Amino acid sequence: MSLFGSLSVSASGMDAQRARAEVLAENLANSETTRTPDGGPYRRKDVVFASSTVESPFASEFQSALEGQGVRVADISVDQRDPEKRYLPGHPDADVDGYVAFPRINPAEDMVDLMTASRGYQANVAAISAVKDMIQRSLDILK
Repeated sequence: MSLFGSLSVSASGMDAQRARAEVLAENLANSETTRTPDGGPYRRKDVVFASSTVESPFASEFQSALEGQGVRVADISVDQRDPEKRYLPGHPDADVDGYVAFPRINPAEDMVDLMTASRGYQANVAAISAVKDMIQRSLDILK
């Protein structure tokens, strides 16, 4: 794989981690949402990654295809488990027995996942920076 192919692989990783961070932030923002337009409480979402072939945008017609394995968001799954029931008889969304359906979201778990997504993004930025330095040094040698 060429240096330019490495840039494409890291860019795909950054895009996937950005999407993951957006979904995790949405989960945290809706951790107490008991009513949605679809009815019922908010459902936790999770990003599913899959490997994908990444072609370098810098490949020319005369070179062999510069391909690498990158990552992409294959799916965003929605939690289908039953919501958590809490006894809050004065709540406007309480059922006849006084129970309110809340999303099954653990904010601590989602915060840890958000930190790992951030670290994954940072690792891809560091990889791009290292490749950029290698390209710059190669140009300096050719002077």
